[in-house]
Amino acid sequence: YVDPDLDQEEVARIVSKYDLNAIPVINNQKVMLGIITVDDIVDVIIEEQTEDILKMGGVDKEETLDSTIMQSVKRRLPWLLVSLATAFLASFTIKAFEGIIAQVVALSATMTIIAGMGGNAGSQTVSIIIRSLAMGKVKFNEVKKLVLKEVLLGLINGAAIGFVTGIVVSLIYGNLYLGLIIFLAMIGNLIISGFFGLIIPIVLEKLKIDPAISSSIFLTTATDVLGFFLFLGLASLFLPKLI
Repeated sequence: YVDPDLDQEEVARIVSKYDLNAIPVINNQKVMLGIITVDDIVDVIIEEQTEDILKMGGVDKEETLDSTIMQSVKRRLPWLLVSLATAFLASFTIKAFEGIIAQVVALSATMTIIAGMGGNAGSQTVSIIIRSLAMGKVKFNEVKKLVLKEVLLGLINGAAIGFVTGIVVSLIYGNLYLGLIIFLAMIGNLIISGFFGLIIPIVLEKLKIDPAISSSIFLTTATDVLGFFLFLGLASLFLPKLI
């Protein structure tokens, strides 16, 4: 049975876990107030999943196509401003290396590949971990094991993608060292994206903050700032070979 004050998402999780067709609602006096059927649970699951998807996109669940312009502005603008703040962090990172970029113009054309792939890989991890958290499948005593898995996954995927990207970039610009930088930076940023894609939702969950709301913003900050720093830092080390 469930308590009448229990969150509907938790009720849906219990029904799903035990494959129930219905579950009674019992108050503190052990009096049955009613039952919740599997049809009700299906509606709840759809509602909660839709809410999470909208939150991951920075959109309020109350917004619809029929919302007024002002309603949409109020619900979207705050998250856009937060995203702007994180974009400035990435911009400041690039500015710190603008002297190197000025000497090797190819860096400006290729560094977005690193950040973009890091963001994509991190989004995969975030989507999986948020779903697992919602289903109650994440055991916090296994976080170290999960971190190790994501690091190894980032290493393997980063090496594969970095190898292909490095070859293409080397052929386009005729510089083997630029391809090597791409290869190393891709590995590093995919490891970073996997690590933060796992840790950010878990930390937010522990802080009682819905991970579906803020995870993507913090993840983008990590992959952009650290990805640019890693790529341009490697470029500064290999600068004599790039000029």
